[in-house]
Amino acid sequence: MTQDGGAGERKSVRRVLLGYVMGAHGIRGAVLVRSHTGDPEAIGDYGPLESEDGNARFVLTVEGGTQKGLICRIDGVKDRTAAEKLKGVSLYVPRDRLPPAEEGEYYYADLVGLAAVTEQGAALGTVVAVLNFGAGDILEVRPEGKSRTELYPMTEQVVLRVDLDGGTIVLSPPEEVNAGDEGAAEANEGEGQEDA
Repeated sequence: MTQDGGAGERKSVRRVLLGYVMGAHGIRGAVLVRSHTGDPEAIGDYGPLESEDGNARFVLTVEGGTQKGLICRIDGVKDRTAAEKLKGVSLYVPRDRLPPAEEGEYYYADLVGLAAVTEQGAALGTVVAVLNFGAGDILEVRPEGKSRTELYPMTEQVVLRVDLDGGTIVLSPPEEVNAGDEGAAEANEGEGQEDA
């Protein structure tokens, strides 16, 4: 694990989340990692991984796996105490180290920041995140000048075209669009309430 300098350079680098450290594994410094790569063990194939802010680098070696995740070694982490300090650390790679996406597939990082428009050219907002709660990918779009976001399922019926070079994503909004930020907050408030 190393620390990096050059804050200006770090901010300009686009990173892609590949996984995160779930916690320590054993007493000799191994960690348990949840990988988001297509082949989970490939997480170690992209060179040094970085923290979200780019301040730390992690040279990761995959040693095996369990049902919970991958058992990995991180250079410089020699004991359980050091491994426990990494719990919750997200592991990123600079976007330019990833291979080109397959036809019709996109890295989440490439979609964030695109201008969402209808087929007629009406502005819907800017893609601020790509979410997945287990039932498929969802685009989170923030309309211009609003704090509330809207959620659009990433289906062929809704996502008509993606133009990375042009910086746009063409959507055919369903008749009912889910509320993002505020809708999620309202749902969370209701969870703690019980019927009398």
